[in-house]
Amino acid sequence: MLKALNKTGLVFFPAFDWAIDPTHPEREERLLYTQDQVFEEGILDIEGIVEYKPSLVSDMDIKRVHFCVPDVFSVTTKSHFISAGGAITMGRALMEKEIERGFALVRPPGHHSMRVVHGNRGFCNINNEAILVEYLRRHYGVKRVAIVDTDCHHGDGTQDIYWHDPDTLFISIHQDGRTLYPGSGFMEELGGPNAFGTTVNIPLPPSTSDEGYLYTIEHVVLPILSEFKPEIIINSAGQDNHFSDPLTNMNFSAQGYANLTRMLKPDIAVLEGGYSIEGALPYVNTGLILALAGLDYSGIVEPGFDAARISQSGEVTRAIKRIGETVLSHWKTRKDMQEKIRRGRDFIERRRTIMYDTDMIYEMQKDEIRICDECAGALKIDSSADTGQHILGVTIPTGACRVCRQTALDWYDQAGKGPYDRAFLQDRPNDEYKENILKRR
Repeated sequence: MLKALNKTGLVFFPAFDWAIDPTHPEREERLLYTQDQVFEEGILDIEGIVEYKPSLVSDMDIKRVHFCVPDVFSVTTKSHFISAGGAITMGRALMEKEIERGFALVRPPGHHSMRVVHGNRGFCNINNEAILVEYLRRHYGVKRVAIVDTDCHHGDGTQDIYWHDPDTLFISIHQDGRTLYPGSGFMEELGGPNAFGTTVNIPLPPSTSDEGYLYTIEHVVLPILSEFKPEIIINSAGQDNHFSDPLTNMNFSAQGYANLTRMLKPDIAVLEGGYSIEGALPYVNTGLILALAGLDYSGIVEPGFDAARISQSGEVTRAIKRIGETVLSHWKTRKDMQEKIRRGRDFIERRRTIMYDTDMIYEMQKDEIRICDECAGALKIDSSADTGQHILGVTIPTGACRVCRQTALDWYDQAGKGPYDRAFLQDRPNDEYKENILKRR
């Protein structure tokens, strides 16, 4: 009888009651075919691979991460609470030492969901990985975390949430944003002034195959992880980089993904994208489960696989090596670059326009961070959308110094003098969330 080398927990949640529309690529069949494959292969009969049922997150678990406009229940469904709860279920089992690896095969996905949420963008409403991270920090005292996003689309939501957090290393490996939604994730996007360099973007050219992905993991991602020394590694395990995916232009395979997982050794993987419902997902997920468990996955081969046909060109190989060299250069010089950005400044602003492509909402956002040597810095966000909502969100970071705490409280208390409908306060040190309704609609 087979026995897993690493005790591995699985959560399945297909979300039967959540769909953008019946024929949308983000639908329940994404997980149903995988479940069938797992059962047919007898994966759950392997000693040391254990299925868990997802729990529900609380609204406070969401508020610890997001400013939901006008409130949590207006932008979520029960399925979102269960999907994020599946990730937390794996996190809790890991921290309680019931398992050594975990995989949350859940939907709806979450990595395009930013700190402010006006609606659905990129099929995402709330960020499952960020909710998991902040839950682990609150309940288990975890501090340094690495999130490695291997979805083909840039994880712009997770990047936004941890842009100002020096204790979270966010690495996104994705198809070049000049060729794919959401049009971001360039090498120059390196994080905010108090966390400069802990955002690492690796935009790969279209037609990257196993060779390019695994080269990037070995020569770029693993050295950075080794230096950062996270307590936990979370993999945003998007599978839309597969050669058969209808929405992307990459040439990754099931074997490649299993090898990536073996090399990365994530503590927890959380499913993100992947829309080749029959031709890729059952095989990629099965290989990923076996790799997490430390078992042989060499027999996993998807329909249509032809190594020669999907191999990358010499031009792509050379481009990937240049990208890797630039990313590592940024990583090695991050402290010098951070010093130049911060010099002589007490606060730094950032202005953006954000599109919610699913709900067709446009948001104008301005954030302001206090430059601080003692903590992540007080943060305020002025966000207005063409729905008519205008909010102020203020965050007191974990481990906030006295000055940043008072700065954040002053911003929140003075919100009534501004144009806002609502003001929100995330007080992470005290695990409190406050809301002030300033104008009623």
